[in-house]
Amino acid sequence: MLPPEVQAIIEEMRAERIRGASYLAERGAEAYLKLAHLLDGEELLSALKEMQNEIIMVNPTMASLYNLTRFIPLTDNPEFVKSKAEEFIKLGREAKREIGNIGSELIDENEVIITHSFSSAVLEIFRSAKMKGKHFRVILTESSPDYEGLALARELERLGIPFEIITDAQIGLFAGKATMALVGADNMTQDGAVINKAGTYLLALACHDRGVPFYVAAESFKIHPEIRAEEVEIVERKFKRNHFLIRGYVFDVTPWKYVRGVITEFGVLVPPKEI
Repeated sequence: MLPPEVQAIIEEMRAERIRGASYLAERGAEAYLKLAHLLDGEELLSALKEMQNEIIMVNPTMASLYNLTRFIPLTDNPEFVKSKAEEFIKLGREAKREIGNIGSELIDENEVIITHSFSSAVLEIFRSAKMKGKHFRVILTESSPDYEGLALARELERLGIPFEIITDAQIGLFAGKATMALVGADNMTQDGAVINKAGTYLLALACHDRGVPFYVAAESFKIHPEIRAEEVEIVERKFKRNHFLIRGYVFDVTPWKYVRGVITEFGVLVPPKEI
């Protein structure tokens, strides 16, 4: 049984609907930090084994959570766990800053960028481009049913970046008005597929049809080291509207052939060979 303080962080992670894989991975690392402060010896080792499953099951689709559990060692030494958890957080933040710097160089003057959902890596690219004095505007979807796009809109408003919000159903219409597409990722598979908020695949198809380059921004810890696209467990969250049951897969799968490049802290990778 995990300590209540650690279980509370995991429950908070399970309840999160807006922030994605980067945020959940960092919160997961913080849960490991808390665990190492509370336990040591055999109790710590036993709890770490339990944590591996608990963290992954927060959202089995997200490679970041799987890779976090691989990064933290199974040990009875709390100081070692603390140092590795702190290292994970540090590397993640550094990766995001580097992605911002690399990705912002892809944005030309007066670019029109279409995006879907709320990616902290994409936001970092926008922030970096704004700091470099570039002029661009963003088309963003509202991203139902959790409306992550509205959270992104608030951030863009705070940064002074011009934007317009569209309904998800208008992705096909507005893709042709953009000069570039940029989305985040919750998982990238060995065969180069991108798993992201449902609707990403539709955006990629629309951009392909209109000749709009489609880029993905993601830290390298979102690359799953073992599985292929067809093996990813896609989380489904059914909900009711009025008295009707509606199926709602949270993510979809975009094949590599629609992706111009994946912006990581190591540079812009071409899937699948460079993944």
